Amino acid sequence: MRLGMRLGRLTILACSLSLASSAAWAAPATTSGSVALALAGVVAPYSPLPAKEKKAVAAFFGGNSNVRYARKITVTADKVVCRASNVDITSRSCALTFGSRTHTVKGSEANAIYATVALAGVPPDGAAGTIYEALSKLTCTLDPKAIKDKAGGGADCTFEPGN
Repeated sequence: MRLGMRLGRLTILACSLSLASSAAWAAPATTSGSVALALAGVVAPYSPLPAKEKKAVAAFFGGNSNVRYARKITVTADKVVCRASNVDITSRSCALTFGSRTHTVKGSEANAIYATVALAGVPPDGAAGTIYEALSKLTCTLDPKAIKDKAGGGADCTFEPGN
């Protein structure tokens, strides 16, 4: 009887820990500095940002901190879902959703987005020969003045892992 009680308690503990870890992955996440700039940099080209802001983000991401743009830039995406096949190794794609518009990219562009989402700490998920990297509610804020200072700041992102 004691063994049954111990197993029951262990089962309850294991289930509680499992639920807690699931809740932790669903919680909002943050990243800052170079990873946040990279995340904004790979998403911005497909976003509905004005051309001037896209150009500034591209310049920052390309290594130019001396950009003539003074206002903060906010890069957002409702969802970013990337897939890579571990069966058809040539297959990789990402779907970026901005409101009612979804932009799909493939190949090297998709690989760059996939890798950057992973770099931001989003855990991979997989099923039936496909590995996923996904996030939702992405908001990245770039502060040109702070980036120009070259002190490691000026880029911050928040998101929810998964879709």
